[in-house]
Amino acid sequence: MTCPNVPHFPVLYYGILKAGAVVVPLNILFKKEEIIYHLKDSDAKTYLCYTGSEDLPMGKYGWDAFNLVPGCEHFFMVMPKPAMAASIFKAETLDDLIAGQPTAFEAVQTNADDTAIIIYTSGTTGAAKGAELTHSNLFTNAVVATNVLQSTKNDIQLVVLPLFHIFGMTVLMNAGLYNGVHSILLSRFEPVTVFKLIRQYNVSIFAAVPAMYHVLLNCTVDAIYETAIKEKLRICISGGASLPVKIIEEFESRFDVPIIEGYRMSEGSPIVTFNQLEVGCKPGSIGTPVWGVEVKVVNAEDEEVAIGEKGELLYRGPNVMKGYYKKPEATTETIKNGWLYSGDVAVKDEDGFFYIVDRIKDMIIRCGNNVYPREVEEVMMKHESISSVAIVGVPSEKQGEEIKAFVVLKKEANSTVEEIIQWTKERIALYKYPRFVEIVEALPLNASGKILKKELRNK
Repeated sequence: MTCPNVPHFPVLYYGILKAGAVVVPLNILFKKEEIIYHLKDSDAKTYLCYTGSEDLPMGKYGWDAFNLVPGCEHFFMVMPKPAMAASIFKAETLDDLIAGQPTAFEAVQTNADDTAIIIYTSGTTGAAKGAELTHSNLFTNAVVATNVLQSTKNDIQLVVLPLFHIFGMTVLMNAGLYNGVHSILLSRFEPVTVFKLIRQYNVSIFAAVPAMYHVLLNCTVDAIYETAIKEKLRICISGGASLPVKIIEEFESRFDVPIIEGYRMSEGSPIVTFNQLEVGCKPGSIGTPVWGVEVKVVNAEDEEVAIGEKGELLYRGPNVMKGYYKKPEATTETIKNGWLYSGDVAVKDEDGFFYIVDRIKDMIIRCGNNVYPREVEEVMMKHESISSVAIVGVPSEKQGEEIKAFVVLKKEANSTVEEIIQWTKERIALYKYPRFVEIVEALPLNASGKILKKELRNK
């Protein structure tokens, strides 16, 4: 399904689960080709798609994609309001689907280890992979989230993190429902609106990705809003990318509210570690393992390294995914003897706090969104003027990382940087296109012909 942060999302999500089916949430920024891939790869039989708007025509992209996937049998356009006129695409609507149906039905029984959702995540081998998360995965991680947030039915949370992402889905939607938290849904992040909603609804819990905290910190608002935040906001959490310690300190100083960070992976449902109020917090760290999860750092020989030494972060517990959908080899490479190999380089300190210091994978995390360079490179290689291209992530205080493309043009080609950026922007989700393009004579290669991306990152 494709749906923004509106009440339709939880209604559709829990309705699908109650019917015993599997939810495949798609990014609302996906365009036609991306939707086609996900519908095919997930073997989707029914596609529920929000109509969208003129500036974000998700309904058009969804309808066009659906008609090119023979295996997907049903399409229902989700309209903003009941009884709205059918879309111009002559598609059936959600209203058509539920018309005349009983207002209640008995839930289809499922097992704890049955797949509940397939959440797509980029990997090291090209196209996105669907991580199968079970009912047990989601339930135990939702309970963990309530413990991290220390939430109660008296809390009110502002949900601006996309619910189609596992972070917002588990930590806010599922955990909030489990603990009776009142949720305020915001479909698009806008800093002034965030401040106003916190004051209007006495919001006590707020979750965001680092880029959002950067924007909020640099937003000037009336003193009444700052006062409301200091009086009402109890806790903030951050995930998706590392939040600079400077931002944490400045935000906490200005608004008198703590920001706690953690480590999450789609394959981990998503919480693996977190700075937990009961255990203690260390700014800059990803905290300590949450309930039921074991974490260790190992070397290339799978031997646990000493305190302070770098190695790959591994974890196991009730949060570990069932596997990658229809990709047994990728599953075997990622999960070994019950341990999930994260691909991230970490260190552990003497107090048991973990820190992410590097990534084995080439994955770029921009504003909390995972971007796999190869996917962007494959799109850009279709440009008639491009001979070769390499995508790397470059540090960004605002976005965490930005996407930069190093491009080699074909002989006699004269495309400009601006034209290449715009061309790519029109063919891929907005969070994936490179904001920076540098045209170079050649890309650095090693003896085997592999592009030396480390050299490009250091340019």
